[in-house]
Amino acid sequence: MDISRVDLNLLVYLDVLLREKNVTKAANHLGITQPAMSNGLRRLRDLFDDPLLVRTSEGMTATERATELQPLVRSILSNIEQAVQEKASFSAGESQRVFRIMASDYAESCLMPRVLRRIRQEAPNVILDVLTPSDVSFQDVEQGRLDMAINRFDKIPQSFHQKTLWTEYFACLMNVRNPILQDPFTLDSYLEASHIWVSKTGFGVGVGVNPKDVQRLGWVDEALGLMGRKRHISVFTRHYQVAMLLAEQHDLIATLPSRAAWLQKDNPQLVIKPPPFDIPPFELKMAWSPLLQHNADHQWLRRLVAEVAGEVDEEFAEFGRQFEAEEPDGPHRSER
Repeated sequence: MDISRVDLNLLVYLDVLLREKNVTKAANHLGITQPAMSNGLRRLRDLFDDPLLVRTSEGMTATERATELQPLVRSILSNIEQAVQEKASFSAGESQRVFRIMASDYAESCLMPRVLRRIRQEAPNVILDVLTPSDVSFQDVEQGRLDMAINRFDKIPQSFHQKTLWTEYFACLMNVRNPILQDPFTLDSYLEASHIWVSKTGFGVGVGVNPKDVQRLGWVDEALGLMGRKRHISVFTRHYQVAMLLAEQHDLIATLPSRAAWLQKDNPQLVIKPPPFDIPPFELKMAWSPLLQHNADHQWLRRLVAEVAGEVDEEFAEFGRQFEAEEPDGPHRSER
């Protein structure tokens, strides 16, 4: 194919069509008529010799070929945008920019207070808007409406850029008067206790939890399920701060990421112990749109967040060693 004969505007059409999966919405987004967008889709189908979008009971669905093309097209357009945009510098001390960051409750507790402190030192007029996973979607990140998502991710669109901030293990948090502490802290005694379940790290609106659905309960219960064991959960919460408060009750145990437990290290009412069984660790990552990869403001934000995460990791290191478990082939770094 002679590339000089290809209308590169069609790639813009394809990028929007694959995001919206709706001809009318894509036309509105680009400010063109619906017939013009329909004609663009027809030309795209001819160009790639593939229907690209097909009508199903769930609406317009991308074909396998379209799914393969989406990250490639997004990358091409991002490079073109970088080439034609005027190179601008970022003046942190003068900026009044609003940065919108989605952070899980765990990341918000362990990382964001320090990020805000650094922002106020370097850019006192910058505003930080922290959203929850339920407030946003991957599309918000992809289209640059959200500057960054900080979370652990089951899966992430191929077009996204990402960086691992740290690897996280687990800890048990309980009241100093918890009866379980009268005996050695073993798997059997752990399972005899009552537990606090805490999670909600993915995108989208949450739903109620089915205590019998172990596959959807998360890391702790999956690890127990692999051993054929099960714990008794007395309370379900989506907030790590709440879980830490509930752990002050005399007979409950919260099993949660060790950096969250670390926040309670000076609480005289609580004891922190390594779990009496192996729970695979996970990685906390920041992810952002390719549209923002070369933006000077965003580069400053990414550098700041990564530096702050490194400072947290270094300060936490000595305390955190007690929770790390080495596998025969090195640390287990898998994700759910």
